Amino acid sequence: MKKYILSSLFLFLLFSASAQNKKVFPFGIVEEIESKKLGEKRTLNIYLPQDYHPDSTITYPVIYVLDGSQNEDFPHIAGLVQFMNMYDILPKSIVVGISNLGKSRYRDFTYPSQDKRDLKDLPTSGGSENFINYLENEVIPLIDENYKTNAQKTIIGQSLGGLLASEILFKKPYLFDNYIIVSPSLWWDEQRMINKRDEFLETLSKNVKEQKSKNSDYKKQIFVSLGKEHPVMHKVADKLVDAIKKLEATKNGTIQLFYEPILDQNHATILHLAVYKAFEKFYKKETKE
Repeated sequence: MKKYILSSLFLFLLFSASAQNKKVFPFGIVEEIESKKLGEKRTLNIYLPQDYHPDSTITYPVIYVLDGSQNEDFPHIAGLVQFMNMYDILPKSIVVGISNLGKSRYRDFTYPSQDKRDLKDLPTSGGSENFINYLENEVIPLIDENYKTNAQKTIIGQSLGGLLASEILFKKPYLFDNYIIVSPSLWWDEQRMINKRDEFLETLSKNVKEQKSKNSDYKKQIFVSLGKEHPVMHKVADKLVDAIKKLEATKNGTIQLFYEPILDQNHATILHLAVYKAFEKFYKKETKE
């Protein structure tokens, strides 16, 4: 089912506008999914670029935003994309905000932990496998089937979302071409996944090789950033970056890593600037002076 976003604020504006004979400014579209993978109804918030038309032959990259609810990162990232489109800093793109359901992010963004402290603090955690299957088998196919998409896909994740984006990069790297990983919570499970990073690099390497054989121009771009964080956050981010650097060095430009800590920002303020910098790096050739 497809409808305009109508949060409580938009409903207020709608009624106010009706009383004053004014129009409401719609920002996006809502898609609802009866997810078999998650066993519940979930919501996607979708921003379409200016001049988008379903009958056009033009297709667009898709940017998937974790923590993509109306009151989370979706409107901010979609607004940033619109702004950067206005100045031709990145191609016009479709933005898909993947909404959370209540406190489901703690369940959806974490793999099962063996750490008693994690289990005590987040007793509903450990559902990332189902959520990744939801992305792969329900969300992405729905967007590709119903919207004018091309093959290029980007994922953005911060904090626990950065943990999930890292897990996808390690385990199912073919799902996305571009990864924007901000302040990833790789401390989860006593850093178990990042400490086993070398075991996952073979999967990433194999995927890149397969993609390169199909398209000689193919490249996978990975942007990692964090602000002024707890020392453990810096330690695990460095482990992630070091692992990708080793692989980058063997792939002749097929893997491009950008690591840009922004130490005058903190966990709460870094996302916008980091995403902006990531897009500048990914689409450097398209920047106009």
